[in-house]
Amino acid sequence: MKKKNVLLLCGGGSAEHEISLRSVKFYEELMAQMPAVNTLRIEIDKLGQWIDQNGKKYLLDGKGYLRAFEQDGDPGIKVDVAVPCIHGYPGETGDLQSYFEMIKLPYFGCNSETSKMCFNKITTKLWATALGVANTPYIFVTENDEKNTQLILDFQKEHGDIVIKASNQGSSVGCYMVPAGQNPQQEIQDAFSYSPFVLVEKRLKPRELEVSVYEYNGKLQVSYPGEIVAPGFYSYDEKYSSQSQSKTFIKAENVTSEQVKTITDYATKLYYGLKIRHLSRIDFFLDNGTIYLNEINTFPGSTSISMFPKMLEANGHSFKDYLEQHIQAL
Repeated sequence: MKKKNVLLLCGGGSAEHEISLRSVKFYEELMAQMPAVNTLRIEIDKLGQWIDQNGKKYLLDGKGYLRAFEQDGDPGIKVDVAVPCIHGYPGETGDLQSYFEMIKLPYFGCNSETSKMCFNKITTKLWATALGVANTPYIFVTENDEKNTQLILDFQKEHGDIVIKASNQGSSVGCYMVPAGQNPQQEIQDAFSYSPFVLVEKRLKPRELEVSVYEYNGKLQVSYPGEIVAPGFYSYDEKYSSQSQSKTFIKAENVTSEQVKTITDYATKLYYGLKIRHLSRIDFFLDNGTIYLNEINTFPGSTSISMFPKMLEANGHSFKDYLEQHIQAL
């Protein structure tokens, strides 16, 4: 059997760069067990350079060849499939996928348009509403000016505690809790430093449930909900620090069959409605018996604490077999 040359990309240079480097180890270890796969691991560093583990620079040309940078006469290696194991920009934002589509390189994961829509928290909210999926109360603003600040203050007066979020960030980067009565101007400014649009939500104190949603043997699979229990706000540090006090449960307890059905139905609507492909982790809130969408991750983490691979395995499937199926089908 001829081996497929699979370009495994990691890094990306965003705020989630280091998490990508942790996730890629999981993918690399599994792909090393696939006899029909030749893995080409490349990190996109914080300067945007494509480098291998020896520091050698590469580029992916318009014909899908991975070539040594500034090395005349290098024939390169023809890439058959790309796996963009990158959280945040430029992987989950659709930028890499746009280039893959332009040069007609098959790749694992969501298409460029879906990636863009799901990474933008505001767009996700608008789509969820259109698809009949419940959202927490929210507004969004496009400028950091007096008029929009007043809109946020009015929203805060109506709803009390609020959450201010940069629209285009992941892993809780650019996300701020503002108690009722506290002036949110600094948090608004900080959020705008990350994104051109800012989302403002009513803060709930819910249970945080999530599901792995993926394709296996040609069929859509929605795992049983898992749960994150955090001592407070589930921040970037709380997610990834070795001192984290948060706990994860692969199968959430004390969830009714009706709530599981609602989550499954919502996840299915979002998967098909937004044309998600291959994989996603979809997060929900359970607040006073009501299920609300939290967010959609189109390339969820695969670190030692990540829920996506664990819930997939708990759903009765092998992650290696799952990944291998898609690589061979592309």
